[in-house]
Amino acid sequence: MKQYITHIAIVVNNYDEAIEFYVKKLHFTLVEDTRLSETKRWVLIAPPGAGDCSLLLAKAASEEQKGRVGNQTGGRVFLFLNTDNFTRDYQNLLDNGIVIKREPVIESWGRVVVFEDLYGNLWDLIGPINS
Repeated sequence: MKQYITHIAIVVNNYDEAIEFYVKKLHFTLVEDTRLSETKRWVLIAPPGAGDCSLLLAKAASEEQKGRVGNQTGGRVFLFLNTDNFTRDYQNLLDNGIVIKREPVIESWGRVVVFEDLYGNLWDLIGPINS
């Protein structure tokens, strides 16, 4: 048996502002942007080297969904972004004015910093201790 996750949905207010943030500030790749209707698009983004897993940017369509934008996990870290060069990518966060919620620390498993995306979802940036 083989199973794997291909997409993780993240609820956003606006497709274009989300694409702008992830592609221009985090340097993700826009994998696909297909219009499905007047109000719905299939938008996939992925960090460089992501393989088969990508984020599906899902525009909030109901009041309940709009209430979840930026808080899909009740204030816990939502996504974990691994990097081969922590220093480079942490500096990129700073250079792009991305909100740092917890300053970098060294753990037994690597260096980590917590940052917010454009809506307030929390992310861990994780890299090797010596990078």
